[in-house]
Amino acid sequence: MASSPEASTGGDALLAGFIAHLAGERRLAALTVENYARDIRDLLRLAAGRPMRDLGTQDLRRFVARLHGAGLGGRSLARKLSAWRSFFDYLVRDHGLVANPGRGLRAPRSPKRLPTTLSPDQTARLLDGTENDDLAIRDLALLELVYSSGLRIGETLALEIHDIDLVARTVRVTGKGSRTRVVPVGTQAAEAVARWLTRRPEWAAPDERRVFVSRRGGSLAQDTVRKSLRARAAARGIEGRVYPHALRHSFASHLLQSSGDLRAVQELLGHASISTTQVYTHLDWQHLAKAYDAAHPRARRKPGT
Repeated sequence: MASSPEASTGGDALLAGFIAHLAGERRLAALTVENYARDIRDLLRLAAGRPMRDLGTQDLRRFVARLHGAGLGGRSLARKLSAWRSFFDYLVRDHGLVANPGRGLRAPRSPKRLPTTLSPDQTARLLDGTENDDLAIRDLALLELVYSSGLRIGETLALEIHDIDLVARTVRVTGKGSRTRVVPVGTQAAEAVARWLTRRPEWAAPDERRVFVSRRGGSLAQDTVRKSLRARAAARGIEGRVYPHALRHSFASHLLQSSGDLRAVQELLGHASISTTQVYTHLDWQHLAKAYDAAHPRARRKPGT
């Protein structure tokens, strides 16, 4: 074992060894290895030729500050720091580095972004309409179900025939952490799903149990749903980024505005912690603040100010 990580090898050679370690020993996917490599190249660039053994926690903190000042967000910096820590762990193990300078170093937090939601009017425009062909009938049933029951797109595409009870108007969903929940299905969603189920036998393979299937009769890809939803939104003049999870966000926001029951929304969404659901209270506050600004006499600006 070498006495120091830079005794006989430079940064590029160390990076090559680290990449071989990731691909060979840890068996990471090629794209993941490339992401690691990109982050380590940034470290080597910031180090400007200094040996890795000479870098301390303060140096890494300064590197992070430079990247943050250049506009890199908290999540990206956290990922980069994670890659750097893995690299230094490798150097400790295989190249004699004494300690990992990245241990205990945290990235600055990014401001929490609020989820994208549609207004009730936009949602109505997106979902209203008479569908005639099988493809449009399938897509409308899927979107109605996502919005009606607050489902994740992955949960929706995993649904099997026995998971939906159109008489009781409920759906059994297996969410994150293999947690199962039963949630209600609205009347319009139930009608849309019932209509799709009359067409489904013409599409589905004999042994296919999924509710929503592709043209070929097998499982439906999330990307197909995303493209279909974008086209549907554009055709109805809905601007901005519209994606399946925005319907789940809209479900939560609209329900919270109407009921004010955060715990009920948590259960319906399948969140393990109510802190995850609380982001929708910020959306609700935005809604109330806009109503206040528009209606309260003391909220209006005086002429000329």
